[in-house]
Amino acid sequence: MAVAQGTTTKTFLNQQVANFGLFYTKIHQLHWYVKGPSFFTLHIKFEELYDQVTAILDEVAERLIQIDGQPYSTLQEFLEHATIKEKPYTNPLNENEMVQVAIDDLVQLRDELAEGIVLSDQEGDAVTNDMLIAVKNKIDKDIWFYSSFLGKDPVPQNNPK
Repeated sequence: MAVAQGTTTKTFLNQQVANFGLFYTKIHQLHWYVKGPSFFTLHIKFEELYDQVTAILDEVAERLIQIDGQPYSTLQEFLEHATIKEKPYTNPLNENEMVQVAIDDLVQLRDELAEGIVLSDQEGDAVTNDMLIAVKNKIDKDIWFYSSFLGKDPVPQNNPK
């Protein structure tokens, strides 16, 4: 996703509120449905991830309020405005597929955060910029951890222009 021309930091942050709200639900789903030899490991790791996502969601929404925005706060708004996609659990996934679902969304979040870092810098919003850099750092580490679980290298980063 490229940040649309004319997007403001407020608009960007609100989209991330929707993304993190939806991602929270998706990670809960993985946590509930995981089965297999890595059950204990993944059950705990998915719980740690959704706890982290909760903290990020709160931080982004509160920052949005601080800059006079109105964060989305309903499931319908999350679904309407998120760029990550909801995925009902209709077909069972194995452990590796579940981890890949998490990685795919983490990569999208990371790449969008990189664009938000550029946007907030261009707007001179150093506080939001700092927050987004810190969140991106957490997401980068998650991508590395989950990719390593699958025996893969982390997904390379896109460099926003």
